[in-house]
Amino acid sequence: MVLEINNITVHYGAIRAIDDISIAVEKGKIVSVIGANGAGKSTTLRAISGIVPPTSGTIKLNGKEITKVPPHLISRNGIAHVPEGRGIFGNLTVKENLELATLCRSDKVNFSQEFEHVFNFFPRLKERFKQVAGTLSGGEQQMLAVSRALMQKGQIMLLDEPSMGLAPNLVEEIFNIIKMINEEGTTILLVEQNAFKAISISDYSYVLETGSIVLEGPSEELKTNEKVKEAYLGG
Repeated sequence: MVLEINNITVHYGAIRAIDDISIAVEKGKIVSVIGANGAGKSTTLRAISGIVPPTSGTIKLNGKEITKVPPHLISRNGIAHVPEGRGIFGNLTVKENLELATLCRSDKVNFSQEFEHVFNFFPRLKERFKQVAGTLSGGEQQMLAVSRALMQKGQIMLLDEPSMGLAPNLVEEIFNIIKMINEEGTTILLVEQNAFKAISISDYSYVLETGSIVLEGPSEELKTNEKVKEAYLGG
């Protein structure tokens, strides 16, 4: 397994945000975590990235424990996190945002080659290359956030609500690109409220409710699960 989350619990003060959850992500796969708003999906990704330390449990990357490793070192070890709300630097250009993402890499960066790789997925960013990121549309900002993670050259990409706030045609585009990124060899852990789209592109899925995993299995099986269909897939 590339990533193993073993019985982690996370508190925000006295509030237990996630409770004793375990998730496994196999190399080369797309694994999705679905659930309602406030279920603990984003907290799970923040715990993996080291932003919110677990109260208990362990997190392993390629068999090596990273539970108490600082966020910047977790990033250098190969985890690229696309946060909810995109988290771009609005006062910097698209180019500068992409260049910043390479600071965690230990190899030499051929910027022209890396930029072209990103533009293969998001040609629109080539047109906006020198534009200040804060002036981009919501869809373009999401493209930039995913591109920044691509520039990190991580082993695994954590995607937090990539479809949030996007028009339906852009939602389709983003999910198609997630599949393309995965087909190139990047392992993906996807957190998403759009359960239908998440299950449709993933290999394995977890259902999170009020901080606990209530169901898991191959995504094809969950598509036909009556509870999942009723609660998340519109019956």
